[in-house]
Amino acid sequence: MKVQKFSVSDAKMGKSPGQNAEIYVGNLVDEKDGGPVTIGYGRYAPDQSLTETMEVDDTMIVLEGRLSVCTSNGTVTAARGDIVYMPKGEVVTITTEGEGALTAFVTYPHWATVHKG
Repeated sequence: MKVQKFSVSDAKMGKSPGQNAEIYVGNLVDEKDGGPVTIGYGRYAPDQSLTETMEVDDTMIVLEGRLSVCTSNGTVTAARGDIVYMPKGEVVTITTEGEGALTAFVTYPHWATVHKG
């Protein structure tokens, strides 16, 4: 792999697999590129909620808007510039209010490979 720069406009956003909420993801680097992580963007529409058990370690950076991540240990609310780490095995509920949110993410290992089963 080589050094690369990406912008939101580079991501081909598609519905996040396995859920019905208006949440979209666009991978920019993933298993097809030979690197050890997946990086991309996520777009959450207003008033959405997604609950899942993390199958990968996921680091999410909030670029726009605001969201909350709830676990059995409590809730963290993140806004522009905040970073949320969600470890593998944690059950999380990600919720947006108002304007929704735009995030960037890094997962290890590749989340799409794990979701294919």
